[in-house]
Order: sequence, then C-alpha cells, then structure tokens
Amino acid sequence: MYTVGQIADKLAANLIGDRSVEIVGIAPIQSAKVGQITHLSGSTYQRYLPDTSASAVILREANAAACPTSALVVDDPYVAYAQVSQLFNHTPRIPIGIHETAFIDASANIGSDVRIGPFVSIGAESVIGDGVEIFDHATVASDCSIGKNSIVKSNVAIAHAVRIGDQCLIMEGSVIGSDGFGYATSQTKEHHAIAQLGSVQIGNNVDIGAKATIDRGALEDTIIEDGVKIDDQVHIGHNCKVGKRSIICGCAGLAGSVTIGDDCMIGGGVGIAGTGPLHLVSGVYVSAMTFVSRSINEPGIYSGHTLHTENSKWRRNMTRLNELDELHKRIRQLERILDTEHDD
Repeated sequence: MYTVGQIADKLAANLIGDRSVEIVGIAPIQSAKVGQITHLSGSTYQRYLPDTSASAVILREANAAACPTSALVVDDPYVAYAQVSQLFNHTPRIPIGIHETAFIDASANIGSDVRIGPFVSIGAESVIGDGVEIFDHATVASDCSIGKNSIVKSNVAIAHAVRIGDQCLIMEGSVIGSDGFGYATSQTKEHHAIAQLGSVQIGNNVDIGAKATIDRGALEDTIIEDGVKIDDQVHIGHNCKVGKRSIICGCAGLAGSVTIGDDCMIGGGVGIAGTGPLHLVSGVYVSAMTFVSRSINEPGIYSGHTLHTENSKWRRNMTRLNELDELHKRIRQLERILDTEHDD
C-alpha cells in the first residue's frame, strides 16, 4: 500500500490533491474504484475521466481541470503508469538459495543472493551473477554467463557458451542458442548440416517472451543489443543482429543474417527474409503481417499486407494479380505506339 504522495514523489509528478490518500491497487479508468489509481494516456478514454471513481489519476496538465479526484500531472502518463504498475507487481519469487533438487556442476561460479529453483541444471564453467533468479526445470549449459539480477523462467533452455547481460528477463519455454538452420545441399539433393560454431550475445535489460527461439550463429555470434524487447513465439535466425531498444512483436520471424537497427518496431507476424543479408536502418516501423524481402534504407513506417476480403472476390483478385506483369507489358507497348503516333 502507498499513499498518493509517495507515488507522486516516485514519479516526480505535480500532485493536485490530498497526499495522504491510500492507494491499494491500479485499475483502468472506466472501472477503477476508491483506493485505486488509474491513468489517462489517450483521447479515447478521456470521456471516462469526469465520472471515474479512482482515488487518483495520472494524466497530462491539459486534463487536470476535468479530474474529479487527486491528479498526478506528468509529461507522459503511459510511461508513468508503467512505473507505477511495478509498485503493485506481486509475481511470486523463488526463495533465496539453491533448491536441493537443482544440479550445479562443481566448476560453475554462482554469485550471491541467487534464487535457483527445483530441477534446475547449470553446466560446467558457467557463471551466474549476483541476484539471478532461475525457475524450475530451466537448463543452463556449459560455459554460459548470466548477468546480475536477471530472471530465467521455467523450462527455459540456454545452450552452451551463451552470454546474457544484467537485468534480463527470459520467459517460460524459450530456447536461446539452439543450432541455426544451416544446410548445404549436394547435387544428389542430400542436405549436409553446417556446424553452428558461433553463439548468442544478449545485452543488458533485454526481455524475451515465452517460447521465443534465438539461434546461435554459424561462424559469428547472433547479437541482441541493450534494451531490446522480444514478444512471445518470435524466431530470430542465426547471425542476426537486433539493435538497441528495438521491439519485435509476437510471431515475427527473422531469417538468418538479418540486421535490425536501433529503435525499430517489428509488428506481430512480420516475416523478414530475402536474397542475401537484409538490413533495416534505425527507426524503421514495420506493420503487422508485413513481409519484408528487401533491405530498408530509410527510416519510416512500412506495410505490405493485403487486407482481407470475401473469399470468392479474393480469388478473382489474386488471379488478376498474377496477370499484372502481362498487363504492364501491354501498357508499355501501347505507350510506345501512342508516342510514335504523337511524333508523327
């Protein structure tokens, strides 16, 4: 439990109202009750402000006059809401110590105040930093390192020689450092596996969602830089590089050797693959379900999906789409004829 004043101090907010009011939780503006704090971050929800029952509202100065209760005035209410949400985060934690069923190789280096749960396995020569929390049935192979205060959730598999920075979060079921998908096909159509000799390097403050997979590099490492946020069921192929603070939403897939710059946003279901290594410069936003088959060299918003339509109409449109090349040739031929007649 916090008082409105304590929360305002943590946010460095301008408080309009009673500092002593107690806050026991956080809720949406349209359903918040007495004792809860809420936020107004977008115009869509502005109509709920005059009638909210919340004991306090995080908002911009422009909305303060319409607030019927205590107002915490900030420049960015959504960021402030994110900070306040952590105050009420009661996710269960493992007790400090090492569970009796965990297996830790004698050569591993384990830091202080670690929390290692049941049936965790930590391999030879691995280094686990101070304050790291590893949940049940997670596997850390040999020669890995996990930086201080990072959290590894249940059933995560971290393959050999992977490097993970400080304050990272890896959610349930993710696989970090599995072999990249590399094969050489012979003239007899046999597929020969290429040894994946690189690893994975993950920077500081990186979040990786549930059941995400990040492949190790073939020769050089796959690299995830500081501050990257990766959603559930994302696949990142071997030798990819994801720049600082970029966001990759659920079910997106990156083929091998894709490079994404800093501060990019890759929408849900996006596929990035093409001939040769692809590169997206910093500041690129790719809309959900877009397929990127060429490098993007200018920052901006890119989309490439087809809107859904009734099935029979979609079939007719796809048939016509396949005729575009022939139609283009006919138009060019007609233009040349018209240009000749015009010259005459």
